[in-house]
Amino acid sequence: MALGTFAVGTDAFVVAGFLPEMAGELGVTEATAGYSVTVFAICYAVFSPLLATITATVPRRRLLVAALVVLGLANLGTAFAPNFALLMASRVLAALGAAAYTPNAGAVASSLVSAERRGRALALVVSGLTVATAIGVPLGNLASRFLGWRSALGLVAMLCLLIGAGLAILLPKLAGGNRVPLTERLAVLRNSGVRMILPVTVLGMAAAYTAYAYAIPAFDAAGISPDAAQWMLFLYGAGAVAGAQSSGRLTDKFGGTKVLIVGYAVMTCTLVAFGSLTLADVTLPILVGVLAFTWGASSWCQTPPQQHRLIAAAPDEAPLVIALNSSGIYIGIGVGTFVGGLAGAGNATWMFFSGAVIATIAGVFLAVPEVRRRTGARGEQFP
Repeated sequence: MALGTFAVGTDAFVVAGFLPEMAGELGVTEATAGYSVTVFAICYAVFSPLLATITATVPRRRLLVAALVVLGLANLGTAFAPNFALLMASRVLAALGAAAYTPNAGAVASSLVSAERRGRALALVVSGLTVATAIGVPLGNLASRFLGWRSALGLVAMLCLLIGAGLAILLPKLAGGNRVPLTERLAVLRNSGVRMILPVTVLGMAAAYTAYAYAIPAFDAAGISPDAAQWMLFLYGAGAVAGAQSSGRLTDKFGGTKVLIVGYAVMTCTLVAFGSLTLADVTLPILVGVLAFTWGASSWCQTPPQQHRLIAAAPDEAPLVIALNSSGIYIGIGVGTFVGGLAGAGNATWMFFSGAVIATIAGVFLAVPEVRRRTGARGEQFP
């Protein structure tokens, strides 16, 4: 299942590695090309709960394999798209495949382990997304430089189809659930704990992605040439893997809220430092490398504790709340990418500082209830 999320993550994030080349060939600005990430993210968010309802009774193995096949075909469509309009249409189809895959993979993983190991199981599945940022995006950047961005997307399509075939062979048979109307599924939003937790996902991912879709021009503004940017993408991805894996274990030990507060503090400091570098006339590649690592770690430390908190708040609705959290992740990515592109892809200072502001808001949103709990004030308590 983690290999499947690796395929999904590579598809979702690989555009960041060749955005300037894709924009140039399709005759659009980099900011406009970046909105292909926004469209993918928003469509994912909309489709996720709908598909959870429509496919509720489908056996899990069949559903996961079909989702990866759709994703692979959509990437072929993107690779052969003759213009930006058709490319955007293929990204909508890709969002369908991704929305059917990721929440179900997380739900299956959480059902296969005991409660005390749930954080680590979720972190393992999420690690596919983080490893995709560590390997998939930099390799996509490298492939686009030697083969072109269309060939890079063709390789992503092959990856999706190969992993789908592997799941068809190796994944055990798993029955689907009961069909539940969408209105009944969304009734979980009446749970005050769920309502307070989901906005954190949106804010946190929005903060992380104000600059990531525009990583190549953003690193360039911090003094890193496009040729060297792939190494910074590797460091970002290494930090993402470290952040996701460590946050799963730390969540099991300390609880999700504390892990998230520290993560948002690190993210705020990292983005402020990046923004400051874009204003200074200096080139500090070692510092940029360190910041790339902490950027990745603070971005991807969020998902395991958020999923853990949601399952604790609504244990009988685990598949649904994970699907809603996935929607929140991609709404956040869409919002962050949109905010980052508002001033144009060349304005890295805006991207980094606006991300820092959003990360601060997310941290405050978490910290206030935690302070109230510690001081004995009445109100909701969240794990």
